[in-house]
Amino acid sequence: MDESGQLIKVLIHAFDDEGFQRRSKLDKNPISLPVNPESFSQNFKVELNQQQGQGNQGTNPDYMGTKPEELKLDFTFDGTQTIEGYAYNSDDPSVKAQLDIFMKTVYDMNGEIHRPHFLSVQWGDFTFPCILSNLDLNYSLFKANGDPLRIKASATFLNYIAQQERVARERKKSPDLTHVRLVKAGDRLDHMVHTIYDDPKYVTQVARANGLTTFREIEPGVEMVFPPLDKTVI
Repeated sequence: MDESGQLIKVLIHAFDDEGFQRRSKLDKNPISLPVNPESFSQNFKVELNQQQGQGNQGTNPDYMGTKPEELKLDFTFDGTQTIEGYAYNSDDPSVKAQLDIFMKTVYDMNGEIHRPHFLSVQWGDFTFPCILSNLDLNYSLFKANGDPLRIKASATFLNYIAQQERVARERKKSPDLTHVRLVKAGDRLDHMVHTIYDDPKYVTQVARANGLTTFREIEPGVEMVFPPLDKTVI
């Protein structure tokens, strides 16, 4: 509850861009889960290479990467109109109508961006930029005609960070990794190459990797890729 004593509901916002700047047309009013989740869990995973050498009794796991964080919410859609505090739609309180709105927001493909929406799950001060990765629906109560009255939903959301922001957060400097940099006005490719590889002599390889015919002029606003290089080739 907030300071006024009102119950804070889980909100799900939909966006058309990976930078979470353009609200979807469906997001004039974000989805508010009719009842807050029965459970809320987060999953963090570090990926390790645990391959064991032949003849060795143990292994020294090598770090391969950190998996995106997962958020799992278990909640209920109800159409019985008997649950106190449940946010029923006055126009159509049925489970079908509730589920249709939810699916259009988190699951269905948006024809303008050719993929499902980018999402932001918000619960009080907690905000989680993400995409839906899994949804299980369990129909548990029915009308006499077979229409569902209650659905238990288990939704898993995968943390999503746009490539440019991810690179800025990681700030990796190892030349053995692929880097992506946004070209700004005044940037020179040889200087950028020197920053990444500690040597400007690989500028030709980088230019070739980005399909450039010249490295003397690079266009601001373009993302340049700096891949792992063959140090035996200049």
